[in-house]
Amino acid sequence: MLVATFGAPYVLLLSLAMKTVPAAAAGALNPGAMALVAVLLAHLDRRARPGPAILAGIGPISRFDALRVADWDAMIDVNLRGTLHGIAAALPVFLRQDHGHVVNVVSTAGLKILPTMGVYAATKNAVRTATEALRQEAGATLRVTEVSPGMVATGFADSIPDASVREAMASRMAGIAMAPEAVARGILFALEQPAEVEVGSIVLRPTAQG
Repeated sequence: MLVATFGAPYVLLLSLAMKTVPAAAAGALNPGAMALVAVLLAHLDRRARPGPAILAGIGPISRFDALRVADWDAMIDVNLRGTLHGIAAALPVFLRQDHGHVVNVVSTAGLKILPTMGVYAATKNAVRTATEALRQEAGATLRVTEVSPGMVATGFADSIPDASVREAMASRMAGIAMAPEAVARGILFALEQPAEVEVGSIVLRPTAQG
């Protein structure tokens, strides 16, 4: 199958048929994302049909009037373009083998829009839209799933450049963020369904997130 990185840190096309992650990819992921990857690789049942989980995400969020245009471009390049490049890499393989499963990790940020999250949420909703179109195009042998996690205990807040926004996010996540393993279990649920069953969408959030 395939394991590859695309274009920028935090974009990982991870083959769940292989029990390895390239060193370059591992070095690019924050500890929470690596924990998610580790759980997927450790718990993948042989019954699950192989396919990639496409993890593409950075979140240097800010208010629009902060005019952090370079951060907007980076989120578009990684979160959206990185996912599309991952799909482009996976589809030819899936077409040749006549089966596959694409899992795109999106975000609840696109379901409940909040201040400072505008561009980040826009990129995630673009991925959600592309994923649904791919699902409808896919045919009988390609399954497509989008997983929307809420607050997860990763290094997300650490990448926020604005100190006040970073502190507010860290405070909001403190004590309620899910372990990355919760997201991994959701992905495994979709992967381990029979071949004729497709789980199109999963939303996972901490009970206390609201």
